[in-house]
Amino acid sequence: MKLHRLKQAAAAVTALLLISSATAQEKFQGDKVDLDALAAIKTEAYDHSQVMENLFWLADAYGPRVNNSKNHRLAAEWAMKQMKEWGLKNVHLEPWHFGYGWQIKHFYAAMESPVYASFTGFPLAWTPGTNGPITVEPIFVPIHDEADFAKYHGKLKGKAIMMFDPAPLGLHTRVDATPSPTDEEILARGGARGGGAPAGAPGAPGAAPAAGGRGGRAGGAAAAPGQERDASGRGRPGEGNWEFTPTSLALANAKNGELRNKLNTFLRDEGVTISITPGYNGDGGTIFGTYGGSENPSDPVPPPIVAIGAEQYNRLVRLTQHGLKPKVTFDVQVDYQKADQNAFNVIGEIPGTTKPEEVVMVGGHFDSWQGGTGATDDGTGSAVALEAVRILATLKKPMARTVRVALWGGEEEGVYGSTAYVQQHFAVRTTMVKTPEYDKLDVYFNDDGGAGRFRGVSAGGSPQMAAIFKSWIEPIKDQHIVSVSGGDTFRPTANPGGTDSTAFSWIGLNGIGFQQDGLEYGTRTHHSNADVYDRVPKADVTQGSFVEAWFAYNAATRADMLPRIPTPAADPNAKSHE
Repeated sequence: MKLHRLKQAAAAVTALLLISSATAQEKFQGDKVDLDALAAIKTEAYDHSQVMENLFWLADAYGPRVNNSKNHRLAAEWAMKQMKEWGLKNVHLEPWHFGYGWQIKHFYAAMESPVYASFTGFPLAWTPGTNGPITVEPIFVPIHDEADFAKYHGKLKGKAIMMFDPAPLGLHTRVDATPSPTDEEILARGGARGGGAPAGAPGAPGAAPAAGGRGGRAGGAAAAPGQERDASGRGRPGEGNWEFTPTSLALANAKNGELRNKLNTFLRDEGVTISITPGYNGDGGTIFGTYGGSENPSDPVPPPIVAIGAEQYNRLVRLTQHGLKPKVTFDVQVDYQKADQNAFNVIGEIPGTTKPEEVVMVGGHFDSWQGGTGATDDGTGSAVALEAVRILATLKKPMARTVRVALWGGEEEGVYGSTAYVQQHFAVRTTMVKTPEYDKLDVYFNDDGGAGRFRGVSAGGSPQMAAIFKSWIEPIKDQHIVSVSGGDTFRPTANPGGTDSTAFSWIGLNGIGFQQDGLEYGTRTHHSNADVYDRVPKADVTQGSFVEAWFAYNAATRADMLPRIPTPAADPNAKSHE
């Protein structure tokens, strides 16, 4: 009798487990996808692609697009014109307060003696011009921390200074581009890792060594092993370095511009004529650099600051150390755009049919740095987002939800544009008081990992989302997007940073990032003068456009909105750009 009761209990437990397992499986099952729609999207994406034409206009015609500069505005006018021609509605700019715009008008640099040598380079953003050609004798005055200010007090007036240690260069012993992993390698390691640069302060160099040569930003398809990823799929924001201080300096730990402002005040008050830097990374003609001044009218304006090639900088240092007193000529002209201190996001929509108040968003950041033309960072993300909505608008397939494209400003300075947008439209982080739009935002898909093809997508920490995304990629695995990551443990986004999807996940909305092949993003193009059209493989961005259009279509047509990540509590101490 006792044995019989044990058998009955065991059978009951087994049945319970089976029911529980079936319930869980049903709860986290994927979607049944529309294969006819898939075929139509694929044909339009591959047979009639305009993604490289988009990139031509953004990079070649109007790049670089420093935030709130004249180039940035010209590119926005072009993008709005295209959206309207494709049939998008509600096409407009949404302003938010930023500060001065800035862009290069002219740059010339050369060594005049002991022999002539032309220099490559560019001025750092938000630093002034030279007010005509100047010929100066550079001096080497290494500044390693704030205590060194006193060492040079009263000795720098009228000088051209080199305050950075010579760039540590070495042979390139392996290829600079990150080899694309096979589909099997991605699946074997548990998912694609984030392509491109890790999250952090704008212009931040990492400590990891590049492929030979100098240490540089971590890049490529593989992030650091064990790196935590937040709900957006990006690495968590870090305390980055300001690029105008060499990595060896204590000044490189600047937070919120405090030490940058101290340094710029010191250089200005000492009467420095010009500051020469080797950029924060790069060699062989590739120069990485972002900003040296500030868009904020209240911050101190430094003297002109220019970045030149690392080898050229090192040569100048050696010449001064040998007492040869080189002479260099600079002629730098820049334009400060002060009339309108409101920057903007570029917005357009394909209205939904039956649930137009519910919104699916795609986008990338529209601004760039000034060394190149902003092709891989993030002209590709903007060009892909534009192409994705063009595909969907061209096909005219009914979509229940509105599909909205957003091209963000101010990402490079600190994810400013998207952060302003989510707080204007959805919720202010300090109070988490929601607007009516909050519960109607389904998902935002972000592309900001360089020029490589999409290999995976983050599920934001949701097993249910992971199951849905897996069903979407199952019929397109032949396009080499094979991985869904982040479907196990939810990690809240502490602060927006690194890329624009974090502005959404920061307030509890679905900010989803695609993971991409890294290619040359971390070693050659990110924030450098090599960030140009020719570093973008057409096949890769065509694939990205197809995938993004397919994901947006599925989200816009499924019966229910996607599962939502947890809503955070109000944070009265949250720092935000409103």
